[in-house]
Amino acid sequence: MKFLPLVWSNLKRKKLRTLLTLMSILVAFLLYGYLSAVKKAFQAGVDVTGADRLIVRHKVSIIQLLPVSYKERIKQIPGVVEVTHATWFSGIYKDVKNFFPQFPVEPEAYLSMYPEIVLPADAKKAWLGDRMAAVVGKTTAQKYGWKVGDRIPIQATIWIQRGGGRTWEFNLAGIYDGKKKEDDTTTFLFRYDYFDEARAFAKGFVGWYIIRIADPAHAAEVVRKVDAEFANSPHETKTETEKAFVQAFAKQVGDIGAILVAILSAVFFTMLLVAGNTMAQAVRERIGEMAALKAMGFSDGRLMGLVLAESCLLALLGGGLGLALAWVIISQGDPTRGAFPVFFFPGKDILIGVGLVILVGLASGILPALQAMRLRIADAMRRM
Repeated sequence: MKFLPLVWSNLKRKKLRTLLTLMSILVAFLLYGYLSAVKKAFQAGVDVTGADRLIVRHKVSIIQLLPVSYKERIKQIPGVVEVTHATWFSGIYKDVKNFFPQFPVEPEAYLSMYPEIVLPADAKKAWLGDRMAAVVGKTTAQKYGWKVGDRIPIQATIWIQRGGGRTWEFNLAGIYDGKKKEDDTTTFLFRYDYFDEARAFAKGFVGWYIIRIADPAHAAEVVRKVDAEFANSPHETKTETEKAFVQAFAKQVGDIGAILVAILSAVFFTMLLVAGNTMAQAVRERIGEMAALKAMGFSDGRLMGLVLAESCLLALLGGGLGLALAWVIISQGDPTRGAFPVFFFPGKDILIGVGLVILVGLASGILPALQAMRLRIADAMRRM
C-alpha cells in the first residue's frame, strides 16, 4: 500500500488519456452486466426446469396434438408418479404486441407438478370454484395493471369458440409468485375443462403432457417406455427431459448464449487493445524514471509489480464502476416491461465480472510490466 500514492500519481499524469481508457473499461463492463441479465432472461426457463419432470409431445411437431386419453395410459407406466397436461393457446391481449404465454391446464394437477408456483390458498379456491377463472404471474399482472377480480379478454389467434367467437373472457382469481428469483412469473393459466368445452375444434386433445418420475436416474428408461407405449399409433410421441424441451423453445430465436459471447468477446478484445496501449505508452514515457528507480535499488520484480498495480488499479476503477452501474440500472426493472420472464444481474455473473476485471488489469499490463522489468539502466540512459 505504501506505493499507492506513486501508482495513483502516475495515472494522473495524462488525465485525458486515463479518463478515456477508464470510460472504455466502464462501458465494456456495463455492457457485460446488461447482457448477462438478458442472457439470464432467455435461459430462465431452462435453469429452473425440474430434473424429475419429462415432457411428452407429438413425435412430428409440438403443434400436433395428443389425445387426452393418453393421460391414463401414461399413469400406468412404471416409474411415473404424476401426469398432467398443457396446451399452447397463443392469444393476445388488446394488441398484437401484448403477448405472454397462456396455457389451459388442470389446476390442481398443474400446481402439484410445479410447486415453484406460489399461489395463495384463497386464490386457488377461487380458481377451482369458477370454470372461467384464471391465474397469472405477477410480472404480467404488474405489466398490465391487473388485479384480482378483473375481467380479462384474450383474443384467440388459433382457438376460436363454438359459433365463431374469438374473444375469450376470464375472471382473474389470483396472482402467483415464484419461490426463487429465476422462476417464470409471466404465464397466464386457465382451466382446461372450460377451454375444451368452449372451443370449436380438436376437443379431447392436448398440446403436451408433463410427467413426474420417481427417480431422475431412470429418466432414459421411462422415456423409452412412454414412447414404446404409443409406437405405431395414430399419435406417436416423443418424450424428453423438460430441460431439452424448454431449450428447444429458447433456440427458436437463435443461440442467445453464443450471440452474447461473440458480442462480449469483440468488446473485451477492443478494450484490451485500448488499455494495453495506454499502459505501453505510459511505460515508454517513463523510461528515464524507471531507470532512476532501478539505480536507486528497486528490483526488477518490484518495478514489474508497480506497472501491474497501475494497470490493475485502472481496471478496478473502470470495471468496478461499470459493474456497479450495471447493477443499479438492472435493478430498475425489465426494460421491456414484462416481456422477459425474469430480469436481474445474477450473483454468479457478478463474481465472474470481478474476475474479468482482475484479468483485464493483468492482461493489459503484463507486456509493459515485462518491458519495465527487463529494462537495463544503460539502455534507458541512451534513449534519454
